[in-house]
Amino acid sequence: MIAQLPMYLRPGNLAAHQAFWACLRDGLRDRGVNAPEELDLSEDYDAVWARQDLCLSQVCNLPLRTLLKDRLTPIAACDYGLEGCAPGFYRSLFVVRADHPAMRPEDLSGARMAYNDALSHSGWGAAWQWATKRGLWFQAAMKTGAHIASLEAVVAGAVDFAVIDAQSFREFEIDTALTQQVRVIGATEASPGQTFCTRAGQDPAPYRAALSEALETLSTEHRDRLGLRGIVALPPAAYELPVPPAPADWHKPTESLRTSFNQTAF
Repeated sequence: MIAQLPMYLRPGNLAAHQAFWACLRDGLRDRGVNAPEELDLSEDYDAVWARQDLCLSQVCNLPLRTLLKDRLTPIAACDYGLEGCAPGFYRSLFVVRADHPAMRPEDLSGARMAYNDALSHSGWGAAWQWATKRGLWFQAAMKTGAHIASLEAVVAGAVDFAVIDAQSFREFEIDTALTQQVRVIGATEASPGQTFCTRAGQDPAPYRAALSEALETLSTEHRDRLGLRGIVALPPAAYELPVPPAPADWHKPTESLRTSFNQTAF
């Protein structure tokens, strides 16, 4: 069996993740779930999602509702108590360099955007959804591979802005000075947060119980470092969001299309 907690893992919070897993592992085993001794820190998380021996991971809501819809069992969404978000939801922040003239996201229409991955809701889908709802458009100018790399691209002036997962930005505020060189000028709509998952065909109930118990028993120091307030089992309808196009396929809308975009319900 294999387990990962990959979504917000950074060197500075590794000890907290490992302590959380130790509590969680024991709780899973107490409930008859075969859980590995340690977290896997080497294999790519998208490869782990496809494994038949997946015990536990976390997944973004975009791949969960598209490529992995029938290949994973959603357990519960992470709740980080983010501003402007209901429990179990998150949103992304529009981030520009400190000297950029934009004062609100609407000022970025047509601007160059860095995105971490085309299968990331927080780094790509949320921006597309926000802009399309308003009849606006961004140039998907640079794929960076990670939120931290998108932040670096903004600071370097390689792009005008990026949309960065609000919890990731919290982590960057703790362990990098890059956030001092940027401004947050707005946020996307909220959507289901990073979701704990296991392989298809499993009963999520024992996993939810073990997760809740692990958070309760984890030390205050490690719980505060993780920032995880709790878990929320969201209804399937919460994940029914529009699927964005590939970045290269998103083209500037013509004026004749703006009205239909503005009437689209999200």
